[in-house]
Amino acid sequence: MKRTALALVLSLAVMPFTAMAHKAWLQPSETVLAGADPWVTVDAAVSNDLFYFNHVPLPLERLAITAPDGSKVDAQNGATGKYRSVFDVQLKQQGTYRIAMVNSGLSASWDEGGKPKRWRGTAAAFASEVPKDAKDLKVTQSVGRVETFVTNGSPNDTALKPVGEGIELVPVTHPNDLFAGEQAKFKLQIDGKPAVGLEIEIVRGGTRYRNAQEEIKAKTDANGEFSVTWPEAGMYWLETVSEDTNTSLPQAKQRRLSYVATLEVLPQ
Repeated sequence: MKRTALALVLSLAVMPFTAMAHKAWLQPSETVLAGADPWVTVDAAVSNDLFYFNHVPLPLERLAITAPDGSKVDAQNGATGKYRSVFDVQLKQQGTYRIAMVNSGLSASWDEGGKPKRWRGTAAAFASEVPKDAKDLKVTQSVGRVETFVTNGSPNDTALKPVGEGIELVPVTHPNDLFAGEQAKFKLQIDGKPAVGLEIEIVRGGTRYRNAQEEIKAKTDANGEFSVTWPEAGMYWLETVSEDTNTSLPQAKQRRLSYVATLEVLPQ
C-alpha cells in the first residue's frame, strides 16, 4: 500500500492542471488553538471529494513538521489505513507550525525490445532500477508540496519562510488569519523567485454534498501575488502546478511542479 500511495503522489505531481481529478490534502482537526500544550490530529489522503476518505492514503514517510522557532517536530501516533493516514502533532511552542508532505521524484519511459516501459521512483532508485542503456529514454523530475498551517496562540512567520525549492506559498495575509467575507493576499515563488502567471484553483470542502465544485480561480501577477475573497467559512483546498526545464538531475530534461495547501476560513 505504501508503494502504491507513493506512486500515486508522484503521478499527481506530474499530471496536467486540468486532469487532476484526484486531490491530495492534509486536514488538521483545528488550525487556531490556544493553550499551554494543545494537540491537533491531521488526516492525510488523496480523494475524489474534499475532504473525504475514498481513494488512497498519503504515505507518512515524507512528512515534515516545522515548529514556530524553525526547528523540526516529530509526528506522534502515526498510522496508515486503507483510505487515509493520520497523525498527531503536539504544539509545545506558541506560534505557527507548518505541516507538509514534500515529494520529489522522477518518472521515466523508454523502449525495451519494442515495448514501452514506464517507471516512477526516487532519484536514489533511478540508477539501479532504470537500465543505463535504455533506448529512447525520457526522464521527468517532479517536485510537489502538500501542506497546512496550525497556530497555537499568537501567529508568527518563522516556519513560513520558503526553502527555495519548487513552488512555495509566501503569506502576505497570515494563513491562520482568514475570515469569511475578507480578502486575503498571498505570494507564490518558484525556487525562491516570484512565480508569474501561475493559475490557482481554490475549492471549498464538502464537494460530496453539492452538484458543482464552485471553484475560485486566481492568477499571480508580476510580483507572484494573488488575492482571494472568501465567500464563506470552511476548509479550502488550494492548488497550482507549473512546468519548466530547471532540473537538478542531468537525466531529466523537464521538471513538473505542484503545490497544495489546506486553509481554514473562520466566520466573522
